[in-house]
Formats: sequence, structure tokens, C-alpha cells
Amino acid sequence: MASRTNPVLDTRALNRATLARQLLLSRAEMTPLDAVAHLLGLQAQNVKPPYFQLHARLAGFRPDGLARLMEERKVVRMVTMRSTIHTHTVRDALGLRPLVQGARDREVNYFRKGLVGVDPERLARRARAFVEAEPRTMGEIREELLREWPSADPQSLSVAARCLLPLVQVTPRGVWGRSGQVRLTTVESWVGDAAHGEEEQGIDAVVLRYLGAFGPASVKDMQTWAGLTRLREPFERLRPRLLAFRDENGVELFDLPDAPRPDPATPAPPRFLPEFDNLLLSHADRSRVVPPEVKGRAWSGNQAHRTLLVDGFLAGLWRIDDEDGARPRLTVELFGTQTPARKDEIAAEGEALLAGMAGAPGAVRFGSIHG
Repeated sequence: MASRTNPVLDTRALNRATLARQLLLSRAEMTPLDAVAHLLGLQAQNVKPPYFQLHARLAGFRPDGLARLMEERKVVRMVTMRSTIHTHTVRDALGLRPLVQGARDREVNYFRKGLVGVDPERLARRARAFVEAEPRTMGEIREELLREWPSADPQSLSVAARCLLPLVQVTPRGVWGRSGQVRLTTVESWVGDAAHGEEEQGIDAVVLRYLGAFGPASVKDMQTWAGLTRLREPFERLRPRLLAFRDENGVELFDLPDAPRPDPATPAPPRFLPEFDNLLLSHADRSRVVPPEVKGRAWSGNQAHRTLLVDGFLAGLWRIDDEDGARPRLTVELFGTQTPARKDEIAAEGEALLAGMAGAPGAVRFGSIHG
């Protein structure tokens, strides 16, 4: 619990501080590679979200800016935080994956009933040799492992390979405008000489980077982002280098002394975010972005929707129809009433999204995304 003497940051102050770190108050003059590093990766469960994430954050961004990095093997898609696929720089792919390896090992242990008689180290060696010979599909990996352990559960073998090895999805998977089956190899094999000299990033350094991208934040916030537990110790170790605040519920928040904490009255322009944007997934308390009255509306069951921020807060959903057509249409579903001037701002941002991402002028309409 925070000290009563720590300054209080209300919801709006936290919102503006987080948006500033997330490059969402104004588009940054930053390269896509630097942005991926600053944000500690982009949630990438689907192919297109990383591209939309960067469009919302970078001045002049076009999809080929990230696609080229994928093809040049300067960024990769792999399982890291929260056991989900992220697009990372090579440095972070090599440095952050060891940080979450303990969680991946526990995930393997969860499937232990399907792995009776399977030696994890032997499995990892066999799977590594198989995928480093050439990139393989998960089905091919599973069949290879079943030859060694025919009585094991096939899904459990797949999970074990995915968790025990730092597997990346090779291109063309993940490249804008192209398609391809998911094929996997190890990050070391895929990036070659670029892997030399890169080391695991210490937890203290990652705490500081997390605060730089998502702060001010609590210990539980970072644990939510990373999918880890027991992170109190590094925060306490770093306390002399950090500022301490508390939120309106008395929860202690940490921050970097020189990080931006804008005036809560700072304007926040409308922003269209894709499904699974880390802004909405990286805090235990999401009220800094998600008002209580719309909590849960960004999801339908297990399906995440594309979301709209208005004045910095979740205020609607969106979809693009005929996304690859000659005249795509963007539909915006607002959760509440917006002024005509605000709707004009939303429409202008939507038109810029279509021009930049769909590559063609399109129409923006307000209605239901389910209609």
C-alpha cells in the first residue's frame, strides 16, 4: 500500500501520462524499429494489428515500413509476454524471452499428464534440430516428436516445443499484403549473426523500460503485462531511483523521474487501435483507459474488437469492410453520444487510417459494427 504522503495521480492524470509513453497524444517522429523497441514489442496474435498499432503512433507510417523490417529479419514474431505472440526487435526477442522462460516452463508443467515419459531436455534438442534444418509447421513438429514418443498427447508435445524453444514465425507470415502458413524455427537460426553478443536483459532494466512505456504503474500492473509474479523485489531494489505516487484507490505507483506526466487537460486526439493493443492489456487496473461503464465491451467472448479512443478513453469499436478493395469503408460504433465537432475529428482520423493503411480513399460511417 502506498504511503499517505505520496502524491495522488487521478485517472485522467494516469491516462495522459500513459498515452504520452504510448506515443498516442501525438504521433512520434520515430522509426518503426525504434518504436517497436520503445514499446517493448507489439501484441501480434493476428498479422495486421502491429501495423495498425504503429499507424496510430508514428508520423507518416506506412505498412511497408514494418514489412521491410520483417523481411530483413530485424523484427520477429514469437511467443513472449503472457504466452502470446509479439512482434519484437531481434534484441528484445533474444533478451526478453529468457525473462519469461520460467512462466513457459510452468506452462509445460501444466500439460505434464500428456508428457509422461517425455524428457523435456531431449524433446527440446530433437525439436531444435528439426526446425533448424528448415522451418517447420507445428503439425510437422508434432509428428516428428510423436515418432520419439508415440504414446504422448500430441497437443502436449506441441505446447512443450513452443514453450521450451524460442521459436519465431518466419516470413512471409507477418508481412503486410502477403500470406503464408505459420512455419517456425529458432530465433538464433533465423537471425544468424545478429544473435551474437545479445544477452538476456536483467529484470531491473526491464522494469525501467516498462515504466518508460506504460508507467506510472504498480507492481501488479507490470506482472499483468509480463505474465509473471513476484516482481516486488526488483521494484524495491529500484525504489531509490524511482518516484512513488498513489492512485485514487491508494495503490502505490512507481515512475521514472524524467518520464512525461502531461497536464491532465492536455488534448488527446481520436485514435483507432487494433484488437489486442497492449495499451488495453498491460495494467492490472485498466480504468486509466477503460471507463467502468464500458468495461468488457471491447470483447465478445474470446474475440477482441478493434477499439476507438476518444479523449484518451475507450469510446467505441470499428471495422473495415472491403479492406483490400478499391474503396474500403470504415464503420465506427460509438458507445455514447459525441458532439458533431468530435465526430468530425473521428471521421478525419478514420479517413487518414484508410488512406495510410488500406492505400485507398474510403468512406467513414457511424453505425453498428455488427450490422
